Amino acid sequence: MCDAKQNAVDAIDGLSTILKTLADEIWEHPECSLKEQFAARRYCETLEQLGFQVERGLGGIETAFSGTFGSGRPVIGILGEFDALSGLSQAAGETAPKPLKPGGNGHGCGHNLLGVGALAAACAVKRYLEETRSEGTVIFFGCPGEEGGSAKAYLARERLWSSLDAALSWHPSTVNQVRTGTNNSSIQVLYKFHGVASHAAGSPELGRSALDAVELMNIGVQFLREHTTDDCRIHYAILNSGGISPNVVQSEAEVLYMTRANRVRDCVKLQERVDKIAAGAAMMTETTYDRVFIDGTAEVLPNNTLEKALYRNFEQIGIPTHTAQELSFARALRATYPVEETPPGIGAMFDDEIADAVRKKTGNMTAPLNDFLMPPYSGTGFVAGSTDLGDVSWLTPTAQIEVVSWPAGCPGHTWQVVSCGKSTIAYKGMLCAGKVLAATAIDLLTDPELLKAARAEFQKKSASGYVCPIEDGAVPIAL
Repeated sequence: MCDAKQNAVDAIDGLSTILKTLADEIWEHPECSLKEQFAARRYCETLEQLGFQVERGLGGIETAFSGTFGSGRPVIGILGEFDALSGLSQAAGETAPKPLKPGGNGHGCGHNLLGVGALAAACAVKRYLEETRSEGTVIFFGCPGEEGGSAKAYLARERLWSSLDAALSWHPSTVNQVRTGTNNSSIQVLYKFHGVASHAAGSPELGRSALDAVELMNIGVQFLREHTTDDCRIHYAILNSGGISPNVVQSEAEVLYMTRANRVRDCVKLQERVDKIAAGAAMMTETTYDRVFIDGTAEVLPNNTLEKALYRNFEQIGIPTHTAQELSFARALRATYPVEETPPGIGAMFDDEIADAVRKKTGNMTAPLNDFLMPPYSGTGFVAGSTDLGDVSWLTPTAQIEVVSWPAGCPGHTWQVVSCGKSTIAYKGMLCAGKVLAATAIDLLTDPELLKAARAEFQKKSASGYVCPIEDGAVPIAL
């Protein structure tokens, strides 16, 4: 690693107090998707203080923003998230459930770390551009609504990501790895049925039940499931069942549907079939309905060229190391959830040889903190979940890493993750991620052949063209 690059990476340690403070502030003000007013304000203030040119309200999304430094090409985007989850309020540093606010929000996916780690990387790249006076631009993107809202996909509809030469991101995790493989696409649509209220006993013939429409729609979708391909999934939640009085014909009822498929183009077709069932349910009950598009995401296009560059830098920089006190806390937290031989999401699950090696290193996945870098794996892995990073990957070469930020095997979206979110374990993962992303971004700025190879791979894999899951005219909605 050259001196200028090393200096840039080392600069993250000099900013650690600012970065940790910001991560704590975001943790202390957990805001759900598309409602991240405090987080967006604090990020924009910090970006301006650090010398970035800030643009607010990207794509008409109030809590989306960017911070830019430099000029000319290449243009490297570094993506950060900062939304929390509902119902996961939890005191920090505890090894038992202890909500700070019953029913309140909490950072159960570590996004208070994700955004700040990405910001750390952008700061390091900025330092490099300043010291070397090199041509190139780094842009930190504040991306709201990953947990619901899909801001990156809405921005993809506007082709924002096409202006980048490459995009990098990371996610807090139980393992240190360069993530590869792909995932499901998804689409969410809300159906609001409107009927006519009436006395359910005295004049039922005058009523038109919106709840009947919801139930008939659910039955119709149940029969559809038999006639979809194996990769498809259809989920639903009734948001409004029409009240608590069975002797009143329900005049209003709402159901939220999520469809999934391996490929976004197939998900769009599946969604069209679900729409037809909603129309049929309204016709059968003589009700009407409003169809409200919520969000959608495409599947990830992995870029092995970028992944190899990330891995080289991960090896050079090294993984977080932990003290006896940190291991003790992780061990106590580890005891609060079941031990799984190979936790969901671990990359080794896709390659048997690597999986066996990982089991041996971790004592069959019982270590309190994973203390090794996962070997590179095939890129054929698949996870059933969805992420709006996929929409970025269809418009520019994209890759991401994961860094240990909470105990081994800990499931995401849990109080345990929230509890660990203000720990030194979390900070170490966050700063390590920033360094790996920064070093790789600098490689992309200084090595035209690397960028050329990443672009060539991207063009080959995206040749079929991006099908945006976000419909024309749809606007982000905070549920």
